[in-house]
Amino acid sequence: MKHYESLIIGHISMDQNIDHLGNEANIPGGAVIYSSASAYSLGHNVAALTKVATKDRDRLDAFTIPRENVICLDSKDSTNMYNKYLTPDKERRICKCFSKGDEIKAEDIPADIEADIYHFAGLIYGDFSSETVKEISKRGAVAVDVQGFLRHWNPDDKSMFFEDWADKKDVLPHITYLKTDAAEAEILTGLTDRKEAAKLLHSWGAKEVVITHNTEVLAYDGNEFYTCPIRARNLSGRTGRGDTTFAAYLNERLHHSVKDALLTATATVSFKMETPGALKATREEIENYINEFYSDIK
Repeated sequence: MKHYESLIIGHISMDQNIDHLGNEANIPGGAVIYSSASAYSLGHNVAALTKVATKDRDRLDAFTIPRENVICLDSKDSTNMYNKYLTPDKERRICKCFSKGDEIKAEDIPADIEADIYHFAGLIYGDFSSETVKEISKRGAVAVDVQGFLRHWNPDDKSMFFEDWADKKDVLPHITYLKTDAAEAEILTGLTDRKEAAKLLHSWGAKEVVITHNTEVLAYDGNEFYTCPIRARNLSGRTGRGDTTFAAYLNERLHHSVKDALLTATATVSFKMETPGALKATREEIENYINEFYSDIK
């Protein structure tokens, strides 16, 4: 039996990114890439499970974790995304999905793999079902990035749009860690106040709620709110912000308090956003960054 601190489950996407000036970059991405890189940089023992078409197996080279920690299953198609950023801060964008990978099901997760946390790092509705999340919660703590349940795809015009998660009140009691961004939290709850949204999501069953924003990250455990400011000096690596934050937080929470895990996670994403692509760093570099830019919070 192989044991990991977290098993990160999701699709690799080939991302066509165009910034507000028209500069284009085509890079492999997806929450599973950014999340596994974040946790691994902090020294955690993590694995990833993904599905890609046979012709796209070279996408596995984008992982920073050891190749033996990557479980790759066959898919009829791979996920291919388009992001046109409309503003310098990359907060507004036009997203399209040109093709989508097959659903990842509970039976796809090998029986000889166990993890402290099963992290569902989805990109689009249908990457996995609500029933799969509930089934896997029987094996260990479950973490869900809600993007994979709110962002929908229109196969006809390739557009993407957001809708509320119909099953949320049925599934949230099975989730230990829930991550949203500020906009997603409003879709789920109808509330613009992030603290009030976190309280409501917790009341519906999620044990700990993490909400990302371009200025800070918020965590709520049902007893106390914790916030930590983002202090990135530039936004060239904005893509993957939420994924980097959540994976760092999850794996740190296995060993540290909410406050300490949030500090490490927010510093990790601030460091990451200064360089495009998945995080490639050491824990020492992150700790040095904390000492330099978060000494007032430590």
